[in-house]
Amino acid sequence: MLKSSSLYAAIDLGSNSFHMLVVRETAGSIQIISRVKRKVRLAAGLDKDNILSEQAMERGWQCLRLFSEHLQDIPNSQIRVVATATLRLAKNADIFIEKASEILGNPVKVIQGEEEARLIYQGVAHTTGGPEQRLVVDIGGGSTELVTGTGAQAQQLYSLEMGCVTWLERYFSDRTLTEENFAQAEAAAQQVITPIADTLKAHGWKICVGASGTVQAIQEIMIAQGMDELITLGKLQQLKHKAIQCHKLEELEIDGLTFERALVFPSGLSILIAIFKALNIENMTLAGGALREGLVYGMLELPIEQDIRARTLRNIQRRFLVDIEQASRVRQLAEYFYLQVAKEWELDNRCRDLLSSACALHEIGLSVDFRKAPEHASYLITHLDLPGYTPAQKRLLAALLKNQQGQIDLASLSQQNALPMQQTYYLCRLLRLAIIFASRRRDDTLPALRLNANTQNLTIMLPYRWLEEHPLRAENLQQEIQWQSYVNWSLALEERNSSN
Repeated sequence: MLKSSSLYAAIDLGSNSFHMLVVRETAGSIQIISRVKRKVRLAAGLDKDNILSEQAMERGWQCLRLFSEHLQDIPNSQIRVVATATLRLAKNADIFIEKASEILGNPVKVIQGEEEARLIYQGVAHTTGGPEQRLVVDIGGGSTELVTGTGAQAQQLYSLEMGCVTWLERYFSDRTLTEENFAQAEAAAQQVITPIADTLKAHGWKICVGASGTVQAIQEIMIAQGMDELITLGKLQQLKHKAIQCHKLEELEIDGLTFERALVFPSGLSILIAIFKALNIENMTLAGGALREGLVYGMLELPIEQDIRARTLRNIQRRFLVDIEQASRVRQLAEYFYLQVAKEWELDNRCRDLLSSACALHEIGLSVDFRKAPEHASYLITHLDLPGYTPAQKRLLAALLKNQQGQIDLASLSQQNALPMQQTYYLCRLLRLAIIFASRRRDDTLPALRLNANTQNLTIMLPYRWLEEHPLRAENLQQEIQWQSYVNWSLALEERNSSN
């Protein structure tokens, strides 16, 4: 049984949705026990005088009655409940908060915009990999937070009074989807952003991360439509045109867009387009966490590691009793191969990092059973929480692990969208070869070999008589040549002559 003292809960009373996250601390990280989300649309209950309607408050209270059951076995000191933009604005917020606190048995704290932005940044810093210098964007129901920072430290914090629910009511209230509606919504959003745009751009960032439901929805649409995971202005404009073609909000249908999100999707999209334009953002990825994770990690007082992915890999290796020395051996060999072919195959540092991660995790399937271990490994990675990795990167890792040996399934490699397809094929080839050559599980048996590559062919240059002296690996390599030939990948072996 779980001890109640090991559980922590964070509740976020947002303008569009109420969220609850329940976690358990484990191995310096968090294990998610439960996530509950309800679409309350509190902001829609604000009138022109910022009075919150009785109906909106009742929707919120009803949701909190559901949440309260989860909290009964968790100490009050390990629960945080915060309210954001709508309850900052509502003149009668105290009525809602008093009853909400009574229902939950815990105080509800209305946090100011800058505090919300700081917590969002903390949640991103704890859960999202990539470069240290980042811009974080969170489009909520009633406010939008923009934060720059380096590592664990948030540096510029802005909370802007625009959100997907408020923009819905202002610019899409007639429920039509036209160029005019979007133009008005985008122009209004740019007007809000412009006063701080130069300051944000002057700070600079190496990665832009989106932490909102709007960005999550866009990511899901891109996955459904076979796009890669990087959100760009061009892709946002494509989505806008698809929305306009639907004419009416009630008729909005885009592959990958859920019915639950559809109502506030155009308004959130218009704000995101304005942010991209105002800040000259090249691309954006999806964050691994935000406000709720920031609250939880704040309670736990866990340090933010520079490399979130390294922590994740360590935790998974320990959990599934991975032979860490062998994983390191395979990784070193794969990186040695990578350095030899990276230029010819146009592999970048993203490719190198993901190849290294696949090597670190390639044997986790053995914890289930030796038979079909690659399939077990792929299944585990698909369903595990991997802080630091985007959903697209998880799919890539799962596909690589499924194809680490044996027959190659191009369909599974084609279903990921973290990298271009050809780069994914190249990573698969390097991983498979590193596993074969490291199969003796000893450092002193690794050959001094070279790889010669072009876009079509890969040749492995081996020491003189190496194949004769290592018959088992020689047989495995001959089988590998066959496996790769079945998917039209050319692989050849050559031995240096005795005089070399």
